[in-house]
Amino acid sequence: MPRFARRIAPQVESELSAARRAEAAGEPQLAFQHLERAHVLGQAATLHHVRVHLRMLAWGWRRRSAREIFGQITRVIGAATKTALGWVPTGNTGGANVSPFRPMPVPPDLARHLAEARHSPAP
Repeated sequence: MPRFARRIAPQVESELSAARRAEAAGEPQLAFQHLERAHVLGQAATLHHVRVHLRMLAWGWRRRSAREIFGQITRVIGAATKTALGWVPTGNTGGANVSPFRPMPVPPDLARHLAEARHSPAP
């Protein structure tokens, strides 16, 4: 696993865990917000990027949201084939409600995690 992917993994996992807890608590919209945050954190690493889109696809399936299901199928393919080329719009939240090509502002707390993962000294 590349260095960035390894370094950002704990933050991605934290958001994915928060999404699981929110959904278990009957808060699907809060769960999706955590999935969006996981997407912003992990979109530069192919494995994380694909995993988050698969989780969004599963979320859409559970909600019976055709828009999210079909949107995520195309995004899973894009994440698997385009991430390694660097073809990701920074800050994009990854849901079917936004263009997969649209860059978006990165929340300050996530920007801090991303900067640390990119620039921290090698272990």
